[in-house]
Amino acid sequence: MVHSGRFTLSTQGNDHMLDITGMVEQVILDCGVVNGVATVFVVGSTAAITTIEYEPGLEQDMKAVLERLAPRDASYAHEARWHDDNGHSHIRASLLGPSLTVPIVGGRMTLGAWQQIVLIDFDTRPRTRTVHVQVIGE
Repeated sequence: MVHSGRFTLSTQGNDHMLDITGMVEQVILDCGVVNGVATVFVVGSTAAITTIEYEPGLEQDMKAVLERLAPRDASYAHEARWHDDNGHSHIRASLLGPSLTVPIVGGRMTLGAWQQIVLIDFDTRPRTRTVHVQVIGE
């Protein structure tokens, strides 16, 4: 069986990280799948989905690493072409990716004790993000 759910949330942009684990769990509980997989996907090219131990130190570390990889004040051809300010946002989102797949066993995601699913919005302004969760299983 394939089940689909979604939720929306407001973000602040500028590397705003949100723990969405509970929202993903709720979609899985609502569909009643006991064993299978869940794919979590954020719509948009300036946001990403990943896992992390969601705590202030690692949130700060993630921002620092991404600033070194795709600096906010670097020159981006995207910005020159479109006359905007979010070239770094697209690069950061591409590095992490828009989706994540998690196994479901016994009706629960198989996340580690310190592993949460997070959405990171890299755009340069607040946004409303839509996250799709597609569950395949029995």
